[in-house]
Amino acid sequence: MTDPHAVAPPPPAPAGPPHPALGTPTAGPDPLRQRGRTALLVMFTVVAVSGAVGVGVLSSQAGDARGAGLAVGLALIPVPLVWWLYWWLDRYEPEPRRYKFAAFVWGGVFAVAISIGLEVWAATAWDLSDDVVASFVAPVVEESAKGLFFLLTFLRARRVLDGFVDGLVYAGLVGLGFAFVENIGYYAISYLGSPDLLVDGADGATTTFVVRGLFSPLAHPLFTSAIGISFGLAVLCRSRWVRVLVVTAGWAGAVLMHGLWNASVTFGGGVGFVVVYLALSVLLAGLAVVTVIIRSRQVRVLERSLSYMAQRGWIHPAELPYLSRFGYRRQARRHARREAGREAARVVRRYQRLGTEMAFVHDAVMTGRPVPAGVERTRALLAAMDDLRPDLVLPPAIRPLAAHRS
Repeated sequence: MTDPHAVAPPPPAPAGPPHPALGTPTAGPDPLRQRGRTALLVMFTVVAVSGAVGVGVLSSQAGDARGAGLAVGLALIPVPLVWWLYWWLDRYEPEPRRYKFAAFVWGGVFAVAISIGLEVWAATAWDLSDDVVASFVAPVVEESAKGLFFLLTFLRARRVLDGFVDGLVYAGLVGLGFAFVENIGYYAISYLGSPDLLVDGADGATTTFVVRGLFSPLAHPLFTSAIGISFGLAVLCRSRWVRVLVVTAGWAGAVLMHGLWNASVTFGGGVGFVVVYLALSVLLAGLAVVTVIIRSRQVRVLERSLSYMAQRGWIHPAELPYLSRFGYRRQARRHARREAGREAARVVRRYQRLGTEMAFVHDAVMTGRPVPAGVERTRALLAAMDDLRPDLVLPPAIRPLAAHRS
């Protein structure tokens, strides 16, 4: 079914390249298709299942089924809220879902396994106390283990990390996965009885949850954000040595924050912990402000790039609101579903995602920022949008773009 008021498709583009910057099309692999994608999904699905088994083993430290269930349940409480926070940050330029899932799994399975193994080895090989391991070994090992996700992603799919917000989002999910699994162990031990607590059972687990789950759910995401942001900025650097320096500084910042946090608990006493807690809270607040500012800039970049494309005839001007503003985007999907069914709504959603990605890639190309296969990806995204346009059902045009701007 076709809506008689739907936006008419734009006229066919003239022969030849749509803009000199895009050059002449050349034959080659599809720039939108990544090699090994299926293998990656299968591998991380298997790892996720293995991680679920590991969670069961870890929670069994509580000693009984009630304690194990309480440990897992308490660890789960902050996960939806923190996940939503990073999903909100990622709305304008959404990252591939498979990589966000992989980030969480890496943090909760790979990074935890690597950290436990190396920390136990270091404690045994050098006869280190628990306090020394927690304050000096754990920060280096755990942040390095989490940072491996960014290194491997950078080497395999550099285009996935293309800025500050991308690095922050992936860091948050890696840290969230790590904290989720680590907290299960802490809550299970607290339930069984810990020398650091005067209570055990449900009271002991709940006391630990208040400290870790309520007052510091963003601790691990904050530590790892230094690494994620450094990789997000490194991809914008043309010099290899500058990239190395930026990433090294990010890793050092993550280790320093983590080390201060752990040492404040083991050596600083109550006063030391409060001082470090307040300092990191101020840092977190500052990071939040910077992130919101950068995210608002993404809106302007998106609208500017889409407006330019409409002027060039690549997309219809009446499509702009339905590609750039979340309220109108939702309205367009609801309209398509109401007028032509679920498949039409899926077409609109896919068209919007392609348009968003194309806008940001094209802006990077036109502003001279390094972006892998930017010209080829822009051309491929345009072609994919053209393929969808015959089945596109959008609401009636709203008003000219100049009147639409807010």
